[in-house]
Amino acid sequence: MYESREDYLETILILQKQNGFVRSVDVAKHMGVSKPSVSRAMDVLSSGGFITFGLGNMIKLTEEGEKKAESVYGRHLLLTDFFVKITGVPREQAEENACRVEHAIDADVEQGIRKWMEDNK
Repeated sequence: MYESREDYLETILILQKQNGFVRSVDVAKHMGVSKPSVSRAMDVLSSGGFITFGLGNMIKLTEEGEKKAESVYGRHLLLTDFFVKITGVPREQAEENACRVEHAIDADVEQGIRKWMEDNK
């Protein structure tokens, strides 16, 4: 899956947890992108079976979309905590870096980081 699609899914998940609902305008504001960009991305995610639209065009993750979004967001949180712990950088800087790395790490690297974090609480 492309990095931008994963970012959109992650954003939808975060907004859904925060607000209980997600609108395109909220996604655009959260991500700092234009409404037409969100519209195009939502069309792609919808045709891929990752989201559906409910009443009032509210965006809802499908089961598959939620699984993928949770996976991406879980890596994001893990990497953020890892970067803070290992480097001592501020959380905001760690989050920015985690956002870039979360799309590129292999599953075995993720598991290794997870194990290290558990062993070094």
